[in-house]
Amino acid sequence: MIADDERAAMAESVRTAIAAATDEGAGIDAALARLGWLEMLESAPDDAIDIVFTALGTANATATGLDDVVAAALGQQPRPDLAVLLPRFGAWEPPGQIRTDRFEAHGLATRRAASAREILVVCGPESEPWYATVATTAAEIVAVRGIDPDAGLQSVRVRSDVTGAERLEPAAWQSAIARGRRAVAHQIAGGTRTMLDLARAHALERTQFGRPIARFQAVRHRLAEVLVAVESLEAALTAAREEPSTDTAALAKAIAGRTAHTAARHCQQVLAGIGFTTEHRFHRYLKRSLALEGLFGSADAIVLDVGRHLLAERRVPTLIDL
Repeated sequence: MIADDERAAMAESVRTAIAAATDEGAGIDAALARLGWLEMLESAPDDAIDIVFTALGTANATATGLDDVVAAALGQQPRPDLAVLLPRFGAWEPPGQIRTDRFEAHGLATRRAASAREILVVCGPESEPWYATVATTAAEIVAVRGIDPDAGLQSVRVRSDVTGAERLEPAAWQSAIARGRRAVAHQIAGGTRTMLDLARAHALERTQFGRPIARFQAVRHRLAEVLVAVESLEAALTAAREEPSTDTAALAKAIAGRTAHTAARHCQQVLAGIGFTTEHRFHRYLKRSLALEGLFGSADAIVLDVGRHLLAERRVPTLIDL
């Protein structure tokens, strides 16, 4: 882990670079590349994920760094022309299946899939995964519209022979899911913190009966609910960075999903009518948080899976050392 002063300087540099990028997506990728994103990811992956994805969430910006995070966790060398096939929305198992001498895969990808030369595909059961790198010309790539078209997500189908496929350690796939969950959770944390700031600013400016609505108890309670949720998420992410494991990553991602829904509900109520329109920036953060919530498993699905494991193993793991 890097020193606090170096971390603060790095975070400020990333925020400034993202804010200055004129071209959403490609421009932000180029800005991060100039800052040495891949070098950061290699030398200090936990801090790099925290800083970069929190900044992306705060600015509601899109980039393709998630490809690099997952590729590196899978033991592959990240590069700008290599996309990664992510699990389907709401799921976290490998997106591909092997059928005799061919494999078929269906999952999500970042906007990088539309321009990359190759795509990394993991297939088979989680206990015995395989991976292969195939040309994107062998994939059917369709932009996902849905609630947040600006997120740049792509729906990808791949059909190819198994020539060149290699065995992958199950631990590598689990590591990729854990890091992917942490990255997305950091992005949600940045976004929900900004949602809270937007609602708070509105509450201070909007007046009713001659006084700011921020003085009304009901408004204060809603903002307090969001603050508690956001700070709980940030605490969970700190624990996941300091005690990295599949369990702490799953906990952070589940809390991120719940926080996104809490912020959406209460902040929209505080913003009232303007919060339901496209005139206010809030709607962009709301849509992005709901789109991200389903990547690598929704909150409800993760909590249900954790519960099943606890019942099966009859033990409660130690998540962090207090």
